[in-house]
Amino acid sequence: MVYPIYTELTECRDCYKCVRACPVKAIQVKDGRAVVVKDRCVFCGRCVDTCTSHAKKIRDDVERVKQCMRSKRQVFASIAPSYAAEFPEQADAFLAALPLLGFSAISETALGAALVSAAIDRYAQDHEGRCPWISTACPSVVELVGKYYPKLVPNLSPIPSPLQCHSILLRQLYGEDITIVFIGPCIAKKVEADTTPGFPDFALTFRELRNWLSDESISLDTLQQELSEGNRLIPELIPARAGESTLYPVEGGMIASLKMGKDVFQASGVAISGAGAVMATLDDLPESSLLPDSPVVFSDFLELLTCEGGCINGPAVVQRRSSAVRKSTSTRFTRKRLASVQPVYQPDPALVDRLLDKGYALLSMPGRFSVYPSATMVPGGRQRSFSDEDIARALFELGKNDPSDELNCGGCGYNSCRDMAVAYLDGMAEPEMCVTKMRKQAQSKIDVLLRTLPMGVVIVDRDLRIVDCNAEFLHMFGDIDYAVEGEIIDLISGLPLQRFVPFYQEFSQHFGDNPGAVAYRLHYKEKFLQVTFFTVENHRLVGAIFQDITTPTVRRETVVKHAEAVIQKSLETVQQIASLLGENAAETEIMLNSLIEAFKVTSGQAPEGFLPDDDQRPVR
Repeated sequence: MVYPIYTELTECRDCYKCVRACPVKAIQVKDGRAVVVKDRCVFCGRCVDTCTSHAKKIRDDVERVKQCMRSKRQVFASIAPSYAAEFPEQADAFLAALPLLGFSAISETALGAALVSAAIDRYAQDHEGRCPWISTACPSVVELVGKYYPKLVPNLSPIPSPLQCHSILLRQLYGEDITIVFIGPCIAKKVEADTTPGFPDFALTFRELRNWLSDESISLDTLQQELSEGNRLIPELIPARAGESTLYPVEGGMIASLKMGKDVFQASGVAISGAGAVMATLDDLPESSLLPDSPVVFSDFLELLTCEGGCINGPAVVQRRSSAVRKSTSTRFTRKRLASVQPVYQPDPALVDRLLDKGYALLSMPGRFSVYPSATMVPGGRQRSFSDEDIARALFELGKNDPSDELNCGGCGYNSCRDMAVAYLDGMAEPEMCVTKMRKQAQSKIDVLLRTLPMGVVIVDRDLRIVDCNAEFLHMFGDIDYAVEGEIIDLISGLPLQRFVPFYQEFSQHFGDNPGAVAYRLHYKEKFLQVTFFTVENHRLVGAIFQDITTPTVRRETVVKHAEAVIQKSLETVQQIASLLGENAAETEIMLNSLIEAFKVTSGQAPEGFLPDDDQRPVR
């Protein structure tokens, strides 16, 4: 079984945006690729939202649902109340499309939310208006508490989530043989389908549903037009429509649907959304502080949602709108429901009692096995603890030799260099993730290469200002006859190339598209230099290597002079014995002239300037 969030490795490389986005740093980087670690993931979907290369994928369960439909089983759609925010102009068309896809019936997940609210109200009524629970409406919060705050697990609400309660209701009303498919904005709901199979059986995101509609060539715009013209009817919601519990997907909506929420000050409940704010809240709670016998009792009900603003901003929504627009849309949707003359669902008191009495025990079904244990059954997940010595060693390996080196830039995805060092020790990060370390390492390699080359090297920008050079270049063109240290070379950076070489304009001809390295021969101040131009960055940086080839060139000129002397002497001999050796002398002259031509630079003198290097073809 593929987990709800996975990485397409071929599309992931050297990014780390998901590491920055992940609130629990459940991303392991190996060989430059970021992989979700399932045992640490809370399935909030932030990495999916953040990944610009779409390497983070959501498991597609549409084919599994289709297969269930082909088996002739009744398939019920449990639709999240946030569908009103996802399809603000096409909400009725969305309902009308579901039977066309093969769903037998449609019901609202908010019915389960109404059961949860009724159970909380009943508990608070019996406990002086207090209910010191952490809501389980958000499965990502349940994963977060189970994996990172295991000692707070006893304070999670004993009432199953709204989706699970809705599944219990549907099975009670329509039998155990039905298949229940959740449709909403949440990836973590797939975890509920995997860990408590049957409650529901499958979970689809709005994104999956839109793709399915597209594959079936079903247009919501067309359906909406048909509905407005009276050519199609809106499917009935079973067993009834939900009321104020449709506010659940909005931050504070759950508390607003409770009796304690009717207090204008909401003194008995606190609503928090956003993974960072949720974790800060849990961090601020002393261990087991919610327990009744704790000396520090936090008696408020905590409505915690990992998505900022609530489920209306879930990771699998498609239509990106502001929180204000989504919230107002959801609020108007609920108000319209409550103002309608049509009745809304009223929780069955007997079922509410069962939920309070049995809780999660109602989710066990014979013959059904979870894909993997729930978070509440697997406490732990935090990073291992490391000593200060271990962390100091890791920082040193990351190039942080001194506290001043710890820039805490966040380029690696971690909040601080120390956090990065801990992740490195924990096997979750690689040294190459540190941008500062890699930049220093690259610069160090360049510096060593430039400083140790026995040839002069200079790199210039488009303004023909020196970006970098080495000591040999300064010895050749700077009239410097003493040892040059690195600090002096650093001072050269930014100076005009014109101060050092008179032929600086020659560099301007090499700022086009990279032609490869091009070699020339230059006679400059009684020296012969081989000059090789190369492009560092197209249209931005050009470099040149200067190699002193004076010694072999002088040798060549000497050969030319000796060859000319031999020719002169041979000609004198020819004049004396021309009648006897004329033909032989002519051939000798031809050979010697060829030798001269092979070694001559010009006709006797080497001019200043660039000449094509006949001994070395241009390097392409």
